[in-house]
Amino acid sequence: MAIEVGSKLEGKVTGITHFGAFVDLSGGVTGLVHISEIADSYVKDVKDHLKVGDVVTVKVINVDKDGKIGLSIRQAVDKPPEQQQQQQQQYPPRGPRGGGGGGDRGGRNFRPGGPVRATFEDKVSRFLKDSEERISNLKKSTESKRGGRGGRRS
Repeated sequence: MAIEVGSKLEGKVTGITHFGAFVDLSGGVTGLVHISEIADSYVKDVKDHLKVGDVVTVKVINVDKDGKIGLSIRQAVDKPPEQQQQQQQQYPPRGPRGGGGGGDRGGRNFRPGGPVRATFEDKVSRFLKDSEERISNLKKSTESKRGGRGGRRS
């Protein structure tokens, strides 16, 4: 039987690693279910969800030229259409850099056309200016304390 992308198969878990589980498909062919493809919720440890010998239904999500087969357990489960829409609303599409669609960035709301972010050089020059002000204020306060009693004698 040829393994094609998109087909759903049954297999037996033959090995578990920290990054996923190996599943034996028909004819001695083995594929990998990555930890991100085990469940819809966050998976901290694969062993919490699967154990060696479990029979699972998987969906083939990719087949590489070198024979590696990528599998998914969470995509193999058929969900009702309203649940799929709900899940899409929960996770907005990612922007070009992989972050969220455009929500909160670094504690500030990002608005296109808003204030331009400062460059590294601007930040360094602002830091140096603030630092010099603080040092001069510190020197003034310590010199004024030395001025009366206990000042330096020449």
